[in-house]
Amino acid sequence: MSKGVLTLMAGIFGTIGAYAPILLGWDPTGLGGPSILFALIGGLLGIWLGVKIQK
Repeated sequence: MSKGVLTLMAGIFGTIGAYAPILLGWDPTGLGGPSILFALIGGLLGIWLGVKIQK
């Protein structure tokens, strides 16, 4: 399993997850709880998807 692919996927999906509450207007500053929570969820989803892609 390539660590680079997992890191890339986690970074991309974590960034998308962090921006989702900003785009929806839930967290105008981007530094609140919703952005942090969605970044965590996005990062975990990216890792899961990276593992699925490599199999």
